[in-house]
Amino acid sequence: MQKKILVIGSGFSSLSAACYLAKEGHEVHIFEKNPTIGGRARQLQREGFTFDMGPSWYWMPDIFERFFGDFGKSVSDYYQLDKLNPAYKVFFQDEVITIGNSLELIGEEFERIEPGSSVPLRKFMESARKNYDIAINQMVYKPGLSPLELVTKDTILHVDQFFKTISTLVRKQFKNPKLVATLEFPVLFLGAKPSKTPAFYNFMNYADFGLGTWHPKGGMYRIVEGMRDLALELGVMIHTNAPVDEIIVNNGSADGIKVKGETITADQVLSGADYHHSESLIPGKSRQYSEAYWEKRTFAPSSLLFYVGFDRKLENVRHHNLFFDTPFEKHAEEIYDNPQWPSEPLFYANFPSVTDAEMAPEGKETGFFLVPIAPGLKDTPELRDKYFDIIIERFEEKTAQKVRKDILFRESFCVNDFKSEYNAYKGNAYGMANTLTQTAFLRPRLRSNLVKNLYFTGQLTVPGPGVPPALISGKLVSELMTKTT
Repeated sequence: MQKKILVIGSGFSSLSAACYLAKEGHEVHIFEKNPTIGGRARQLQREGFTFDMGPSWYWMPDIFERFFGDFGKSVSDYYQLDKLNPAYKVFFQDEVITIGNSLELIGEEFERIEPGSSVPLRKFMESARKNYDIAINQMVYKPGLSPLELVTKDTILHVDQFFKTISTLVRKQFKNPKLVATLEFPVLFLGAKPSKTPAFYNFMNYADFGLGTWHPKGGMYRIVEGMRDLALELGVMIHTNAPVDEIIVNNGSADGIKVKGETITADQVLSGADYHHSESLIPGKSRQYSEAYWEKRTFAPSSLLFYVGFDRKLENVRHHNLFFDTPFEKHAEEIYDNPQWPSEPLFYANFPSVTDAEMAPEGKETGFFLVPIAPGLKDTPELRDKYFDIIIERFEEKTAQKVRKDILFRESFCVNDFKSEYNAYKGNAYGMANTLTQTAFLRPRLRSNLVKNLYFTGQLTVPGPGVPPALISGKLVSELMTKTT
């Protein structure tokens, strides 16, 4: 039976769910509060420069291919994908590690840093590959309704890895602090400290070293545009500048939404907006999770972002660059344990125009800088200026070049913007961390237990933060909605 389904938000999970629901023959409408779609993956264009405002790493290409394949399509039908070589550079205090585009090249780099380390690296990566296979084929495509979903022969054999941490696993096999930091880096995408992330999640190392780092020509927004085009082909209707003021609940059932005072009725409502915000749109008695619940969750970081146009090509940088030249543990403590603005921040710098000429005018460079910070911090123009000065000074030192005089413009985005633009709880950027007690069925649910016909998707629910998990979240919730009679 065809249903009329209203989807709140137009991020990856919402677009994914809308496509699957439309494929099943339902009438699907997306309502986006902002002028353009994409949620946190929006695009900024200024003076010929193109910036991805949010996600900038393309990992797990198999997940994207699987998504488009579900509709008889391929990634190549919508955008060109190029594998980066090198994948990224890591700047430490006294040297730089370059991560190549094959395990052989990475092994050579490990040997250069610590002779003999390529041997445990191969063993570590074989474990990561097996865990990736288990995670993708037996875990992440489950809706998180019951702990029994996770019980298979393979997961039982690996259960000990859920009670050890990535940090313990890595440090047992590698002693050089630079190699440790490089191997612990991928789990930061899961939003928690390596010392709080289950060892099983070393499958992220396979996503990194095994599957490689890719780039959609024209930027990450090409994925959004591809998913939009697919959605339109399937008959999805997209409404922008359409903020949702209320989810209408009658007799315990979600019957529609209010947009700018107008009531729009429906058979089902799906929110891909921030979960906490979504529940604020329904009566208090209908909310599954209290303020105390959200306060006690471990959230992934927020971010201070800078979008910078440079008047020349930069030197000694690659597409992706990590600056780990200050103590990682101290910055992590200032995010998770004692939330405050970091005293010596690590940061990430992305220059897509190094490999993609579309991203900047000829002879110029598009720069994206990110400082991970605790959610909920005070956010002022003065603090943004202070931290821009800090990271640019370090950037100049580590890359041996002066760049301030070449800055044509800069724009920033931080906690206040995550709140105003995305209704993000405490201005979080990545949702809820994937710690042991916030994994699978222990995360906020895809389906409301208190309101019939109300569903959720996105980075605060199953399976977790990141772009590939968002695509999966949309698929999982669409299957629950389709099964509901």
